[in-house]
Amino acid sequence: MVDDFELRVGCEGEGYPRNLLEFCCSRALENLCRDGAEKMAGWPFNRLTFDMMLAWECPSNRNSKSLLESASKEKEDRVEEPLKVKEEQMHDDVPLFYSDLMPLLVDEEQSVGEEAFVWLASLFPLAADIVNARFAFEAFTECTGHRLHFPAYDRYLKEMDQCIKYLEKQSTPTGVELAEDEFILHVEGTARTQRVIRHIGSTSWPGRLTLTNHALYFEASGTISYENAVKIDLSEAGVDHLLRPGSTGPWGAPLFDKAMIYESSKLAESIILEFPELTSSTRRDHWLALTKEIILLHQFLAKFQIKSPENRWEMHARTVLGIIRLHAVREMLRLSPPVPRNFLIFTLFEDLPKGDYVLEELFKSSEKEGKTHPLSASSVLKVLNLSSPKFAVTPAKEGYEYPVGKREILESLETTIGQVRAETKDIVVAKASLRGIQEEGITDSVLLLVEMVKPVKNVLPWARGVLRWERPIITLVALVVSLVIIYEEWAGYVISMIMLWVVGVMLWTRRMGIGDEQIEITVPPSPGQSTMDSLVSAQHGFISFQDLVQKTNIVMLKSWSILVSKAPKHANMVIAVLTGLAFFFAMVPLRFVLMGLTAFLFFTGLREERPNNQGNRRLKEWWDTIPVVAVKIIRTSS
Repeated sequence: MVDDFELRVGCEGEGYPRNLLEFCCSRALENLCRDGAEKMAGWPFNRLTFDMMLAWECPSNRNSKSLLESASKEKEDRVEEPLKVKEEQMHDDVPLFYSDLMPLLVDEEQSVGEEAFVWLASLFPLAADIVNARFAFEAFTECTGHRLHFPAYDRYLKEMDQCIKYLEKQSTPTGVELAEDEFILHVEGTARTQRVIRHIGSTSWPGRLTLTNHALYFEASGTISYENAVKIDLSEAGVDHLLRPGSTGPWGAPLFDKAMIYESSKLAESIILEFPELTSSTRRDHWLALTKEIILLHQFLAKFQIKSPENRWEMHARTVLGIIRLHAVREMLRLSPPVPRNFLIFTLFEDLPKGDYVLEELFKSSEKEGKTHPLSASSVLKVLNLSSPKFAVTPAKEGYEYPVGKREILESLETTIGQVRAETKDIVVAKASLRGIQEEGITDSVLLLVEMVKPVKNVLPWARGVLRWERPIITLVALVVSLVIIYEEWAGYVISMIMLWVVGVMLWTRRMGIGDEQIEITVPPSPGQSTMDSLVSAQHGFISFQDLVQKTNIVMLKSWSILVSKAPKHANMVIAVLTGLAFFFAMVPLRFVLMGLTAFLFFTGLREERPNNQGNRRLKEWWDTIPVVAVKIIRTSS
């Protein structure tokens, strides 16, 4: 094998040990895949692949020394930490699985890091997919210092094997014949699982819900057996699939937020499926994530027009494996299940910033890889005893060569994933800064808003004084400058100067290091109020908001009444005024109009204020005489 490697790659270069290791590992895994599932199940295979990751992290003596130094440094840091802190970290929100394994994970136990895990995923997509391997590793090792130990890895692969065996035992939905490439991925509502309820209008009916990589099937519970399944096709192209969480309750009252609502352009009414549980809505969220993943899978296939049966099935296989991994992790971490999207390819990058770039790179890489090879996702499914379509089981040619080192077809994919992870971390930091503001009450939010707009409030008295000619020289200069800017059409230059001034302020603050300081906005304390005073203030605030909404509705209804000539007298007046203004603006240049309005605004400040303005009174009387369009609110009975 060494001679074969040196003949193809060469024996020179600094990366020789690792390249040789990757070559040997790929050949070993290739042979195991050809031998079948017997050699890929259980402790020996799990230990072998884990040792491959260990060897990849330390392929030579030089790497061994640096690894030992970093391990000893980590050990010293752990010794310096107080025991009390370690115990709190072990028992504070730590899943039961890790609490049981912690005594086994002694300092001498070897562990692997993220890069080795990602490398194995690129070589053999069983424990993870190369596309979301980093996200899965972070979620999987969050409670173990982002290091993967063998007991956890062994348990993980065993749970995957048990999940596959469990799914193979599930019966086909009643009255349904599954397609050749259709596999059952999740089932609930049976005698051994929690029930699922479908709501149709005011009626509810329990049943069994089955998810495949093509559709959802709901079978209503009959007297003895299940009725024929209702199919919700998730793979149909050209249909808008809308999936969202919902609430249910007696007589249609939204009391229990544990339902999933599916809508599409082909359905006359939405389908509501409820997943009852005592505390949280974890079941509903799990079903939402899985169903959304299947919808996004078929949207991906339709968007990039993937026609090749082998390539289409490869994407199906990657999705199926992702869902199986998620089931396995949820079984391991029952008390604190991870976020489902970290293990689902299409759901993950649908939510992350610039995730569409990753999916585009995924399509390009799948096109470059071509037909199925022994270490592809579809081949892994075949080895795991999951029946595969006939077109996906074409045996690979003898002497198949797996690329040494990082595959060229994945380099751009890895770069794009790195950019997405970096932007995701920035978004997490930004959202963390908003957490305190979002958790504030209405009183604190109003106080903060008042404090934020205080600089604007300080400018308003100065502007009012200028318009009232309290400082005649400043007012006269402002008037002349405004008229010259409008006449010479220098508004664009003024806006540019304002923008450059803002840029200068930003550069000055960066130079002075103001952004590095702790910036705090001091909000003066609100006057002490009792509970009753707070309730009364809240009630007055709600009444004021309601009054504002009513006035807005009245303005819109009266405007609509004028538009449809429900009030002919007022409509004729508006028509005459708009017609005259249209001819005026068509004949007079806009700059002269703006100059006239500016001069009018300045010179009105010289006039004494009149408390009873007859013109305003007549305008108010004219507005009050406009009737509104009749409104009829129809409330549908549930």
